[in-house]
This record gives sequence, structure tokens and C-alpha cells, in this order.
Amino acid sequence: MPSEKSGNFYLNLIISVGLIVACGVWFVWYYVAPEYYGVGYAPVQPIPFAHAIHVGALKLDCRYCHTDVDKSWYANLPDSKTCMNCHQELLPETPRLKVLFDSVKKNEPIPWIKVHDLPDYVYFNHEIHVHSGVGCVECHGRVDKMVRTQQVKSLSMAFCLACHRNPASYLRPPAKVYDMTWSMDDEARLELGRKLQEELNIVASDDCSDCHR
Repeated sequence: MPSEKSGNFYLNLIISVGLIVACGVWFVWYYVAPEYYGVGYAPVQPIPFAHAIHVGALKLDCRYCHTDVDKSWYANLPDSKTCMNCHQELLPETPRLKVLFDSVKKNEPIPWIKVHDLPDYVYFNHEIHVHSGVGCVECHGRVDKMVRTQQVKSLSMAFCLACHRNPASYLRPPAKVYDMTWSMDDEARLELGRKLQEELNIVASDDCSDCHR
């Protein structure tokens, strides 16, 4: 018969293996979830907001809703008062906006679901990229054509490093950062990007500590 000592050994082994497996499952579930790397992730929002209408058709500037995108690391979501600037007169009776009006009455934020959600261990500064001439399209795609906001780029480390190691290919004049339709042929854009990189003194580091803090 196995001794008490050997029994404890096997029990501890089973517990240890179980913990390792559980941690592995949690890591995969948390850090490989669609919210982080899922191209095509498009959650149903509490309000069916269509960028295709607001940005594409009405030509609203990104900064009207995302007011801190050019002066903060975080591209904030609009509060209810921003939406009410238009919707207190426009479509005030539609059931689709009930969540908005309830939010105003209760003085509670709209429970938007984040679409582009980097892992907690990644630091990204919107302000730096915007002022360096990295257009919204580079990371978020043609948002002006989206009826439901979705993730179209992986936002993986490889995705970020591709830009940091060859930034000239991704740069545009800072005045065109919010212009979803701006484009140039690849050769001309690369030449312009190199010029902008020199003029704006852009040094895109690929040091680990820049993003992992």
C-alpha cells in the first residue's frame, strides 16, 4: 500500500497540474479573446450607432465625439450630453434612442461595449500617434463605412511592430489624420512619409519598454 507521504505527493501533484491547466485556460480566454485580437469583432451596442451615417454621410469630425483623442493617451467615448446636442431635436421619439434619453434622465453613462480593447499590459498613446500623422484608418479601418463598429485590424504586437519598424509607409500629413478618404499611391506615399518622418522628428522605437510598462 502507498505510504501517507507518497499519497500527499500525488495529491500535491494533481493540485499543481490542475492549477497550471486552469491558469493556462484563463490566460487563453482573457488574452486571446476577440476583444483583443479578434478581427471582425462587432458587439451589439446598447444604441445602434452607425458611423456610416454620422461620419460617412453627415461628415462629423472624429473629435466631435472623441474629444480627447488628440490630447490624451485615451480616445474617450462621448457622453450623453454630446449626443443630445443633436438628438434633443433630431429623432427624439424613436425607440432606438431610449437608452440615450434614459441615460440623461438618470444621469448615468451609456454602457457602450468597447470594441478595440488592448490587453492590460499594453500601453498605447493616441495623442502621440495622431500628432505624428498616423491616420485613424491605419488602426480602425474605414469606420465611415461601418453601420456597426467592428475591429478590422488585429492590433497584435506584430501589427504594431510593422509600423514602428517602417513608419514612413503609414504616415500622412497631420491635417489628414481624420480624413478617411485620403490616399496616395504607395511610392508617392512612401516618399512623403519619409519626408514627414524627418520634418516631425519621428523616432518609432521597437524597444519592449515603450509599450510594456
